[in-house]
Amino acid sequence: MPQLRTKDAMSQQHSAAPARHSAVATVADRRDWWRDAVIYQVYPRSFADSNGDGMGDLEGVRSRLPYLRDLGVDAVWLSPFYASPQADAGYDVADYRAVDPMFGSLLDADALIRDAHAHGLRIIVDLVPNHSSDQHEWFKRALAEGPGSPLRERYHFRPGKGKNGQLPPNDWESIFGGPAWTRVTEPDGTPGEWYLHLFAPEQPDFNWEHPAVGDEFRSILRFWLDMGVDGFRIDVAHGLVKAEGLPDLGSHDQLKLLGNDVMPFFDQDGVHAIYRQWRTILDEYAGERIFVAEAWTPTVERTANYVRPDELHQAFNFQYLATEWDAAELRGVIDRTLEAMRPVGAPATWVLSNHDVTRHATRFANPPGLGTQIRTAGDRELGLRRARAATLLMLALPGSAYVYQGEELGLPDVVDLPDEVRQDPAYFRGAGQDGFRDGCRVPIPWTREGSSYGFGSGGSWLPQPAGWAELSVEAQTGVAGSTLELYRAALRARRAHPDLGAGDAVEWLRSPEGVLAFRRGGFVCVANTTGESVTTPAYGRVLLTSEEIAETGGEAKVPADTTVWWTTAD
Repeated sequence: MPQLRTKDAMSQQHSAAPARHSAVATVADRRDWWRDAVIYQVYPRSFADSNGDGMGDLEGVRSRLPYLRDLGVDAVWLSPFYASPQADAGYDVADYRAVDPMFGSLLDADALIRDAHAHGLRIIVDLVPNHSSDQHEWFKRALAEGPGSPLRERYHFRPGKGKNGQLPPNDWESIFGGPAWTRVTEPDGTPGEWYLHLFAPEQPDFNWEHPAVGDEFRSILRFWLDMGVDGFRIDVAHGLVKAEGLPDLGSHDQLKLLGNDVMPFFDQDGVHAIYRQWRTILDEYAGERIFVAEAWTPTVERTANYVRPDELHQAFNFQYLATEWDAAELRGVIDRTLEAMRPVGAPATWVLSNHDVTRHATRFANPPGLGTQIRTAGDRELGLRRARAATLLMLALPGSAYVYQGEELGLPDVVDLPDEVRQDPAYFRGAGQDGFRDGCRVPIPWTREGSSYGFGSGGSWLPQPAGWAELSVEAQTGVAGSTLELYRAALRARRAHPDLGAGDAVEWLRSPEGVLAFRRGGFVCVANTTGESVTTPAYGRVLLTSEEIAETGGEAKVPADTTVWWTTAD
């Protein structure tokens, strides 16, 4: 079992937290900024390495803030950097108020937040409230004190079934595969109680029925708000509350465990009382701080429950992320999303990739129906072409959009990583998720040369493909038609055009089969999802295209897998 690294620097102690300051003292004061924000996800261990140890860190992120500013995003979401044994890449937190030494210190976090604000960028941090690390002080004491310990009530400890308690308390399975229960060895050396972990055994689930858990997380929220963060992305936001009595699940499809079906451990109505309490805390702070929910639910209508006016601000749109490159399917999920969000007054959010799924440049390179975790490279040219078109479609929709680091470079998944370098815990469990998330987590390339293409001076914790030199920031900067320059141009146009960004509706236009066309005021977007060129009206002046088009006599020939932006306001 991984061990929590020791902290040698005094700057790592909680007392080193800087004094409270305004989170937006140097960020442009724009009301409702989050309704049309483009938020860039940084996976810290794979973004930039400042000290040459092969692992990205907070100082590395800080050094690249000018790049993110110039890219044109509004905010940066940081995946976990807390003190952790790293059994699940930091989503197993041992201390929510400390920075893991592999990423730096609290002083580094403070400097990053301050510099981001100076560059006009907001900072959103990951919060992991469903479970802790098994190295968290509460859990270690719960084990050491044995059955009956008050600390065990803060988790889900239960006696086992069977004559000698040798069977798990119920039939729940881990998202990572295998039973969701692990039996402990008691202080006297005998087999004892079982504890619940919906993910890895190193990630015991909190019992949110216990008041101490709620008290602790309200304190954690204030700690980071006082540090100056602008919001929180809530990991497994749908999982905190379990059905009373922890009833058996019965027969089910393992693939539905992520929340695509009704489950006794996900999307229970009790989670909403927690978030209403949290919202009152957030609203005490100036600067429009926000909550973003990672909530896997059976329907987009259930997702909308998380973003009612007195709860969270945004929720990831996983139904959209999982949609194939197909006009009818895309239109259906767009309509359902806008219709579900409109009654609660929340913005829609759109996302194509993140640290848990195959990058969309690879997903779209493969035949439909393979899901969001894919093991083959597919047709690289086709995948990139569709990814570029899908990006312009996403950025044209009303609401907020999320960009995962490296997608602006057109990076594919690395599907041929050697088994010996893999670190995804789901890979070693042998069931459940495919365990191939490492492929989307390979450190991104910054330069054409160097041991890690500019990621750092000491190589990278996951090997980068040799062909990534020409996908680097250096290779694409200033190159007309490159994916990086397409993103930069799209984000500039999105900020400049009055009809892009916030809103809650699109006006669909008549279009050929396989083509999406919609109007938003003086803006028109056309996305051809077919494998053939199509002819559409030329709706005005071309703002941007994912591939070159031809216009003659008031018509436009839009190539296969291409999206076009027009402005009609000139």
